[in-house]
Amino acid sequence: MYISKKKLFYTVQEELRKYLHHYDRETQLPVRYEDLLHYSDAYPYYDKKGNDTLWESVIYDQHMQQELKDGLTIIYALLKTDGDMSVMEHLYVSRIDYCTFGNSNPFRVQIMNQLNDNYDYFYVKRADASRIYGLELEHILSPSRINYFVDGDTLIEEHIAGIPGDVFIKDFVKRPTTNKVRIAKEFVKFNERCFVRLLGDMRSYNYVVDVTPDFEDEQYRVRPIDFDQQTYEGKKTMYLPQFFKDNNAIVDLVVTLLKPDVVKQYQNEERTLMFRRLRSSRYRLKDLIDCMRNDTISTPDKIEQLKQELAQHHKSDEFLKCANMGEIVRLNLKIILTKAPKLKQA
Repeated sequence: MYISKKKLFYTVQEELRKYLHHYDRETQLPVRYEDLLHYSDAYPYYDKKGNDTLWESVIYDQHMQQELKDGLTIIYALLKTDGDMSVMEHLYVSRIDYCTFGNSNPFRVQIMNQLNDNYDYFYVKRADASRIYGLELEHILSPSRINYFVDGDTLIEEHIAGIPGDVFIKDFVKRPTTNKVRIAKEFVKFNERCFVRLLGDMRSYNYVVDVTPDFEDEQYRVRPIDFDQQTYEGKKTMYLPQFFKDNNAIVDLVVTLLKPDVVKQYQNEERTLMFRRLRSSRYRLKDLIDCMRNDTISTPDKIEQLKQELAQHHKSDEFLKCANMGEIVRLNLKIILTKAPKLKQA
């Protein structure tokens, strides 16, 4: 399965902007996306193994460079310390990279601590409405919180740390120390989270695996890092990571190591947890879904296809009454999560 056409870009409308302001997602930034486009030169960025990453490190004219770097350091302070620069005096911008492929063409900013050479990243992107809805749904419904800001047409996203999915599948799955049952379990839960909130295009390079050493073993958490395809595509299978061929190695683990009733148990566990998160943030989620229901984030043909396929999947004609993607998300959440079965007591 693959995506044949580039996703359309959707600007942030007034109702969504009011939502962002109300929930402290909007702030005035010293540097915007358009400012970073005025670089004077670029060269390919290679990883530690000498492979072309398809990112370019960019260089700016001297009269722009210091102003940009000072502004980007302030943005990092806004992300990490709510703008308190007193604890940021040892930080500086060591590199700015530009991504030449994909939908968003982001800039990646590397922040270095000059005292110990430790570094972190954040991203500067165009503020696409689909991506913002995806970030908010991730923040509300997933086990992980998301930090980002919007200013006009600029979106600032924190870096989500983890091993890229394609690298994990290639280099880590077959390690003797990898707990294959646990990674299979986590992929089932990740697959469920994506489908419930309709986050699409979770090919292996669009998520990371966060590996946490435990006292006897390792724990895994799969986290999406690309939210462009939030409720955009018409095919139901686009919202199920199990159907992307680059995830086949992990899908094989699920099929081999987990019995069908165990898979169902893990799905029910994740639905129950999502329902609890929904209840604790129900007013915020309602405000977000109301914005989505009054917004355009996909095309009429994709909306029609998705509601037809979900109506068949859930055996519910209620989907056929949905007028837009916001209403489809609302109904999908309602049907799946409000009917989440209670976990059986051991």
